[in-house]
Amino acid sequence: NLHGHNYRVRVHVSSATLDELGMVIDFADLKRIVDEVLGPFDHRVINDLPPFDRRNTTAELLAEFAWEELSKRLPAGRSVRRVEVWETETSCAIYEP
Repeated sequence: NLHGHNYRVRVHVSSATLDELGMVIDFADLKRIVDEVLGPFDHRVINDLPPFDRRNTTAELLAEFAWEELSKRLPAGRSVRRVEVWETETSCAIYEP
């Protein structure tokens, strides 16, 4: 039977240097990038959307997908250190290559 989740995603970004404002990345910019990657899954059947129409929809694979896609979109010199996907208050999968 179909069931839903209210995932919470936590993204950790790192950099060897800070920008001219003293930040690794502005949280508003990070939110926009995260929304680009994960927004299409909001209130949708994830199993109907690529790449999850061909692979399992585990929290682990969602975290890996988010890491890969976010890494492509971050400004130069910034990298995704870790992605956490929370299914509940006590259940979390972490992707940290």
